[in-house]
Parts: sequence; C-alpha cells; structure tokens
Amino acid sequence: MNGDRHLRAWRNYVFGDAISVDYYEFTHDHKVTAATLVTMETVDEGGLRVPLFKLTPSMAQELIDDLWQCGVRPSEGSGSAGQLAAVQKHLEDMRSLVWKAPKP
Repeated sequence: MNGDRHLRAWRNYVFGDAISVDYYEFTHDHKVTAATLVTMETVDEGGLRVPLFKLTPSMAQELIDDLWQCGVRPSEGSGSAGQLAAVQKHLEDMRSLVWKAPKP
C-alpha cells in the first residue's frame, strides 16, 4: 500500500451532475497525499510538455472501471470483451446444434 498511486473517478452530485477525479498516493506513515490543484502554463505549439500525470496500466484500468461505474461508455465500438466472448460462445453452440440437427 505504501507508495500506491490512484486515479479514481466518482459521481459528484454536489456540484451538479459531474464526475470528479482524485489523484492520490498513500505514504509510508499511513497518510494520504493528494493532488489538489492544477496550474496552467503557456507552451509553444509543438514544444515539449511535461504530462499532467503518468498512469501505470493498473491505474488506467482502475480509472476505466470507475468511469464505467459512473455510466461512461466508449463513443465508438460496442460491448466489452466479456460480452463479445459470450456472443462467440453462443454462436458456436448454435452452429453445433444446426449441424447436429436431423435432416427432414
């Protein structure tokens, strides 16, 4: 838990229907440090910029899961990998039934 960084999203109805995002990490003394404010800085177009933050794959997954729980869905594509696998399995079952069905 020490040093674990988290980027979490949650529905925040206090400020209207919004999704709030928190970025925090647990410290060695069982405290939490959290990002509280982002400052804006002018940079040249095409110039090098320091990213706002970096995500590990597990942090990105956690964020996507949270956004899904908030009702956010991809604008392109349909379903999830789990749904696709279920449909493919169903299709295989249907094919096997059709091929094994008695001929009239």
